[in-house]
Amino acid sequence: MIELADSVCSRLGLHKSHREGKIVPASMDRGDRVRIHLFVPCFVDHFAPGVAWASARILQRLGHEVVVPESQTCCGQAGYNSGFHEESVEVATQWVRSFTQADAVVGSSGSCVAFVRNMYPQLFENTPYAEEARRLSERTWELSSFLVDVLGVDELGARYPVRATFHDGCHGLRQLGLGKQARRLLAKVEGLELVEMGRPDLCCGFGGSFSVKLPELSVSMADAKLEEVLATGAEVVIATEPTCLTQIVGRAHKRGLPLRAMHLAEVLDHTGQEAVR
Repeated sequence: MIELADSVCSRLGLHKSHREGKIVPASMDRGDRVRIHLFVPCFVDHFAPGVAWASARILQRLGHEVVVPESQTCCGQAGYNSGFHEESVEVATQWVRSFTQADAVVGSSGSCVAFVRNMYPQLFENTPYAEEARRLSERTWELSSFLVDVLGVDELGARYPVRATFHDGCHGLRQLGLGKQARRLLAKVEGLELVEMGRPDLCCGFGGSFSVKLPELSVSMADAKLEEVLATGAEVVIATEPTCLTQIVGRAHKRGLPLRAMHLAEVLDHTGQEAVR
């Protein structure tokens, strides 16, 4: 456990009186030291593990302790959205158990973080884990929001010379209010030229099982999104939602277009030096 300055304690909803006897000095070069549990969503774990590594390195470079609970599982969103509400509680219970010791839980998917923050209090209502689920819902953050809104950081020493555009994922934008945080961080990336789409909030058509159940409609939506991206002349599309990136760049490659996709964490992890992988 760590002692935090009043400002960060307030933003995390922590009380110093709860932390007596387990103190690590908070006098650091950049901000206050936080014990962060890294939430690695299923899609990131299986298809984009580099996003998790990049997230961990960013937080560690800021001087924070990063813990990755090996016992963490799916947050339960996939089952819940498919109508398996009771089964999703069983899955989500293991997630709650895995993160009970966290000062803050930080994830790299706006969709999964939104599920924890917005649905856990309701999902665990009248269960033995109701209070712990509520507490965790208030301390779980998407990476860009944690950096900007909680830690007050917007400059990470990143360098990535490229013409890029930014896609706003539906859940992050509408349920968490994300978007401005990522743009603030990208504005400080040396060499990066950010060109906005006409409709950055236009859905890419992934939507989890939506893209499987309604593939023709999903592809049509992906094409509409892709046209928005192409109109900017960007070489790279950036987002905070890895599934959206897969949908957009997957459709681009299917059409023979050399578009690249990068998660925000991967861009911010570019420091101009070789990172240890």
